[in-house]
Amino acid sequence: MGGKTVDNIEELEIVTYDGLRLRVGPTSEEELAQIIAAGGRRGEIYARLKALRDRYADLIRQRYPAIPRRVSGYNLDQLLPENGFHVARALVGSESTCVTVLEATVRLVPSPPERVLLVLGYPDFFRACDEVPILLEFRPIALEGLDEGLVSDSRRKGLNLEHLRLLPPGGGWLLLEFGGQTRAEAEEQARALMAHLQRGSNPPQMRLCRSQDEARALWEVRESALGASTFVPGQPLKWEGWEDSAVHPSRLGAYLRELRALLDRYGYQANFYGHCGEGCVHMRASFDLESQEGIRQFRAFMEEAADLVVRYGGSLSGEHGDGQARAELLPKMFGPELLEAFREFKAIWDPAGRMNPGKVVNPYRLDQDLRHALPLPRPAATYFRFPADHGNFAHAVMRCVGVGKCRRTDGGLMCPSYMVTREEAHSTRGRAHLLFEMLYGDPLRGGWRSEEVHQALDLCLACKGCKSECPVNVDLATYKAEFLAHYYAGRLRPRSAYLFGLIHRWAALGTRAPELVNLLTQAPLLRQLLKRVGGIAPERRLPRLAPLSFRRWFQSRPRPTDQSQRPRVLLWADTFNNYFHPETARAAVEVLETLGFQVELPPAALCCGRPLYDYGMLATAKRQLEQIQAVLRPYLAQGIPIVGLEPGCVSVFRDELPNLFPERPEAQQLKERVLLLSEFLEQQAQDYRWPRLEGQVLLQPHCHQRALMNVTAERTLLSKLGLQVQVPDAGCCGMAGAFGFEAQHAALSRQVGERLLLPTVRAARPETLIVADGFSCREQIAQTTPRRALHLAEVLQLALRLPANARLGPYPERAAIFAPPLPAARRRLGNALALTGSALLALGTLLLLRRRGRRSQPQRRRN
Repeated sequence: MGGKTVDNIEELEIVTYDGLRLRVGPTSEEELAQIIAAGGRRGEIYARLKALRDRYADLIRQRYPAIPRRVSGYNLDQLLPENGFHVARALVGSESTCVTVLEATVRLVPSPPERVLLVLGYPDFFRACDEVPILLEFRPIALEGLDEGLVSDSRRKGLNLEHLRLLPPGGGWLLLEFGGQTRAEAEEQARALMAHLQRGSNPPQMRLCRSQDEARALWEVRESALGASTFVPGQPLKWEGWEDSAVHPSRLGAYLRELRALLDRYGYQANFYGHCGEGCVHMRASFDLESQEGIRQFRAFMEEAADLVVRYGGSLSGEHGDGQARAELLPKMFGPELLEAFREFKAIWDPAGRMNPGKVVNPYRLDQDLRHALPLPRPAATYFRFPADHGNFAHAVMRCVGVGKCRRTDGGLMCPSYMVTREEAHSTRGRAHLLFEMLYGDPLRGGWRSEEVHQALDLCLACKGCKSECPVNVDLATYKAEFLAHYYAGRLRPRSAYLFGLIHRWAALGTRAPELVNLLTQAPLLRQLLKRVGGIAPERRLPRLAPLSFRRWFQSRPRPTDQSQRPRVLLWADTFNNYFHPETARAAVEVLETLGFQVELPPAALCCGRPLYDYGMLATAKRQLEQIQAVLRPYLAQGIPIVGLEPGCVSVFRDELPNLFPERPEAQQLKERVLLLSEFLEQQAQDYRWPRLEGQVLLQPHCHQRALMNVTAERTLLSKLGLQVQVPDAGCCGMAGAFGFEAQHAALSRQVGERLLLPTVRAARPETLIVADGFSCREQIAQTTPRRALHLAEVLQLALRLPANARLGPYPERAAIFAPPLPAARRRLGNALALTGSALLALGTLLLLRRRGRRSQPQRRRN
């Protein structure tokens, strides 16, 4: 719809290496003569550009392919008289080899307010591409395609499984988008094409998306193509190199058949996808870039592929540019005379050859400086085993190929710290590249003790958003945990690491006298002292210990009389819901028992160690997971499902556990068997008729839930209650476990939350329920807004207790309906302890101040 960048540039403000700053754009012959006559450095540049144009004009017209996507070489065609001697457009795509662009004036393109998506399924991708010229006659605003190999790899990686079911039958697919002022107008265009195709002798399978949600899901399949084709389990690694060649759309099918035959002859695996409407197709191939013979073969393939695309009148690059990867092949496409013109063009702007040397002209060899050809560092002894990366941490870090999706700032999970700081070092890409440089010792020399890497990782919230949203699944949360484990080996960690990382121990100890602990953490002077000692932000409130832990409540409560006849389920009583918010776990018990299940707890108080990973305490985490596997082994053997309430804890079983113990069958079983409450109810209680409520819900999913699980089951359950569900595209809440409590991180934590989530919560109507399963999400909301968030279990409990079809009013969250009152004697004891402690603290403070005053009197007299 919009064409290439070069088609949309009106003017550029530029600066040359020698300091000339000027604005360039289209130039009439009269203006050109005036500029040259004025002389100076600017006049010299324009005079030489004119001489270059005049000398090579005929050859430019002959050798430049007339195709929609040609970005190889310099845009010398833009200097031709018929193109208005457009100096700005001549510099577009010059890859910083000529000038630095300071500012661009661009053409605006009208964007249709309404769009519909039509998906066509063909027997194979080649036949789909054969149809492109016909489809273009119906003027779609987008025409993209993908082949069966990419869809198969997506399934193998478990990527977009729900979305893939929307594809019509076939082995090659085209996605056509039509736009209009109204949906009816856009749909009319799509249906006209469908009618035309239906009249053909062999029409494709067709799916016209019924909603924007369907269209978004199918676009996600296409947009995830790079990630789907890279690092596929059980397949050799695939790399860039010949990834964006382009031909005229009318020749696309024939070109790809020959390209496939060439790939097969070299034994390379590759999937096709891309911009079929413009004849530009992407691929990554299984080049062996780690052995000398493999690199020799890679070079031979590139030579033949270049000959092939030139024979089809195409371009070596239709989107990404030549850089070092293809610049050596440019003589095949343009011939030696135009290569000399390219050298002159660069020399006009950069006489000393200082701007990005070795690219486009006088290039480095295409098989030179291959990052993948560097010998991987000897696999270090790591805690995580990295089974998807051949057990090599260096291999895992090399996943990043620089796409830069982590630099998005318009929503999604990845990357919350970058969205606030806008610093490359705080993006997933920046951190991954620093780790790569650390492992190779160039330029970073500190190894596991590198301060540069530590500083860059310090603001990583370990949200795991990159693991799901990065096209190649870079997993910075795991890399950070591994790095910190080595960085702090033999060293003391920050005080907050011991306070929060070992929270399961402190909470278990504190539950013996919760009133006294709460006095220490809540009394004004004591809590400030504790915060200073523990490295906690002064403005943060420390969570209160519950007077009665969930496990103690569970052991003393009356049980249903028909326990033995019910299917068994093991409830994972995590540290947070056991010691701090037992009302959540009590609600889950009530819900599960109402639905007919026999609820059991593990025989011992276990902790998955979620906070340990954030501080790199991996040795302690492994010991705890060893204990968990031993304790839960009998339950796994009996096939008893395990239900978790805290998404961060469930994510340990999905992610960290199988990475630390890939060879353990129990680890794999727990990965599959531990379910969120919503997932379990959707599997085991699909037919249960929930009481209906009327109202709205603002649902904030935990980051790990978005990254490793999904929100579908949660939304479905709330919808079954009759509630209208809104899920803000806010990504991370910013608290991220203990991250937001720490003094050095509290400000960033607040900024992350204020991007969207916290204003959305404050703007919600009083009767709207705020729902968040994550402990840290609920804490962030409670500490920065007037609202309190409920766990899904509490909402389900509320539905079971309220009359059917009740309309939600402005209920106070966590009201008495959720938590039974404490026994009166225990309540009086707690109040007495708190009052006594406060009185003693006040008296001690007065005595201390009086003593200091007496000591200072002689000093004041002397002064």
